[in-house]
Amino acid sequence: MLKNYFKTAWRNLMKNKTYSFINIIGLAIGMAACIMIMLFVFYERSFDNFQTKNIYRLNEVQKFEGMVASQKVGLSMFPMGPTLKHDFPEIINFTRINWGEKFQMTYGEKRIYLPKIFFVDSTFLRMFDFKMINGNGGTALDKPNTVVLTEDAAEKLFGKTNPIGKTVTHYSDDTSSYMVTGIIQNTPQNSQLQFDALFSFSTIYSRFPNLINNWGGNWLDTYLELAPGTKMASLEKKFPAYLKEHMARNDHWKNYELFLLPFKDIHANAGDIGLDYLNYQKFDKVYTNIFFAIALAVLLIACINFMNLATARSAERAKEVGIRKSVGAYRWQLAVQFICESVILSFISLILAILLVKLFLPYVNQVSHRNLGFSFLTNPAALVLMILGAASIGILSGLYPAAYLSSFDPARVLKGSAQTGKNKSLLRNILVVGQFSTAIFLMIATVFLVRQLNFMEGRDPGYQRDQIVTIPLDGVTYRKYDVVKQDFLSNSLISAVTASQDQLGSHLDQSGIQFKGDGPLRQLTSTRLIVDPDYLKLYKIQLALGRDFSSDKSANGREYIINEALAKELLKDTKNADFSSLLGKQFGFDSSGTIVGIAKDFNFNSLHYKIETMFMFNQKDWGFNIVSVKINGARAKEALAYIHSVWEKNFPGHPFEYQFLDEHFAEMYDADTQITKTVAMMAVLAIIISCLGLFGMASYSAEKRIKEIGIRKVLGASVQNIVGMLSRDFLKHVLIAMLIARPLAWFSVNKWLQDFAYRVNISWWVFIIAGMAALLIALLTVSFQAIRAAIANPVKSLRTE
Repeated sequence: MLKNYFKTAWRNLMKNKTYSFINIIGLAIGMAACIMIMLFVFYERSFDNFQTKNIYRLNEVQKFEGMVASQKVGLSMFPMGPTLKHDFPEIINFTRINWGEKFQMTYGEKRIYLPKIFFVDSTFLRMFDFKMINGNGGTALDKPNTVVLTEDAAEKLFGKTNPIGKTVTHYSDDTSSYMVTGIIQNTPQNSQLQFDALFSFSTIYSRFPNLINNWGGNWLDTYLELAPGTKMASLEKKFPAYLKEHMARNDHWKNYELFLLPFKDIHANAGDIGLDYLNYQKFDKVYTNIFFAIALAVLLIACINFMNLATARSAERAKEVGIRKSVGAYRWQLAVQFICESVILSFISLILAILLVKLFLPYVNQVSHRNLGFSFLTNPAALVLMILGAASIGILSGLYPAAYLSSFDPARVLKGSAQTGKNKSLLRNILVVGQFSTAIFLMIATVFLVRQLNFMEGRDPGYQRDQIVTIPLDGVTYRKYDVVKQDFLSNSLISAVTASQDQLGSHLDQSGIQFKGDGPLRQLTSTRLIVDPDYLKLYKIQLALGRDFSSDKSANGREYIINEALAKELLKDTKNADFSSLLGKQFGFDSSGTIVGIAKDFNFNSLHYKIETMFMFNQKDWGFNIVSVKINGARAKEALAYIHSVWEKNFPGHPFEYQFLDEHFAEMYDADTQITKTVAMMAVLAIIISCLGLFGMASYSAEKRIKEIGIRKVLGASVQNIVGMLSRDFLKHVLIAMLIARPLAWFSVNKWLQDFAYRVNISWWVFIIAGMAALLIALLTVSFQAIRAAIANPVKSLRTE
């Protein structure tokens, strides 16, 4: 019997090719979009799922005088791990992580640079479930000067030779050697902790025993393993007393709050936490949930198409139902028949959707900066899930049409008196309105997303960033900065060179400083940027008052330039004082520093954040991490080649890396770009699927009213009259959808824009244009069928009358 159901269902689908094509294409697009978004969602939600222990990260809320607002950071202090474990029995273990990048390692004649390394406590491999391939994870890092390498790092250094027990050397300011005590499996892609080697933390603190008293210095991450059943909130309530006890020498403990974040939640729940350096591919779960909701919405639009077209064709199927019932068919048998049609259609759509996913997944990976896989061989569960999903979509989409069509009274249908479909038109109209409401909502959201992204990328940050190449320095290369700078400047392709400890567009470090104005000495905290004397010249940062840094050696480390936000903070308690009163005042890390200039405020961070207080000072002795080179944009290729040659001359064999500053800013808004492109893509798909459904409905409406159209034309109706008659009802639904979508879009966009300190205005014209665009697209879709029906020869339609 089941075979007969499917056989009959297949014949019906082939008989109505236009109807089948519209449903298959619409469902396939909806399924493909849903599958690709789900691949991304499942990947995001899989982060750190292989970790089994009850691990939390310790985080701080810092609130110092001089800060515009308090800030959450992922960093903590060196003594916190051991003292927390000692003070609280709920904490059964801890580990700390300090990190380095481009870490040079040498074995014999072989020298490599590891992208990222961790210095960790010996407990790291006992707390985290990273798989050891060789060596004992429980003891591998117990001793100073030991290292555990990943598979890739070990192969680069030693080839196929067993590295256990061998010694590698790191040449830097402080040359040190390490014995290899273990090999660990490469870190999974879905791990927030990404590293190439683990070095024993005891290597550092065995040399500096006073680090245990280093309260106030935040330069590492601390992870705590809590005993089973520990309530995080109860433990956090004890932290203020803990801070007061250990930082009692002054009132600095009042500037900190501590809170915990479950390790598995860090990747997706740390959107408001700064200095979050070890959170690989950090992505806020709010946006993951938005993607999930949009994917389901697009799929729902495709399902609505099926239900609408199936019920709209009720008159065409009415006699079939009447005949089947009159020869003894039960209602449930007819319902199963119609559901089988829906399931077949759903599985054909799934096959097409899989082909679309294979075709477009590389583009999705490019946009998302992920490596999403789609293979049934490596993930057979995905195939089972999709088969069950397609069956569910087919059954759920077919339930209502099946229940409706199978309910016809055979006596009335066969007499031709049944008003099939008429009483159900209200539901169809509601579904069409829902489709276009979703599509218009996504269109409006896309416009504002694009406008905000363009605003952030195009807004003048207060300094120049065009044609600036940035080159990272390390513990070896920074020593020859002055030599490299002169070599660069000797070529006419390079107009300026400067250096700094941090890069604009990154989260800059903060420091405690002192200020002595006309009142008592003040201690406050502000963002800092260590620069060389030519920094303001290259970036064209404007001064509101005072002068630029002096190039005299005697000025090194003594001159400070503050921004307007910090100037306002310093003068907040001084009535009727202007900025000029700050020039020459004592400021900085010691009594020898003075304020020589006040820079106009500029956005040194993302536009998500307000401009914070900040100061710059020229201190070459502390070293630089970034070189900035202003090049001739018209001859960029030649300039880069020359920069590379200078690098090779001064640092032979040392890896050369560079990045244009514009690219760095594009990375800073990477998550915003991903969201914009994804919503835009979903908006386009929603419109396409909605229009497919509208096209099908318009086709059926024109077909059903073909005799009416013929009579009207015989009686003198024009093509315009016919087109208007057929289009009016559909366009009315789109207008209603506009009225529904606009307030929902305004509310959502307004809430999203609150995440940006600097944002575009919510302009009324966007809502008008988006609505008019949807109306025009709908009109073109319906008009195609309406015009075709209006210009048809009425003789053909009335021939049977």
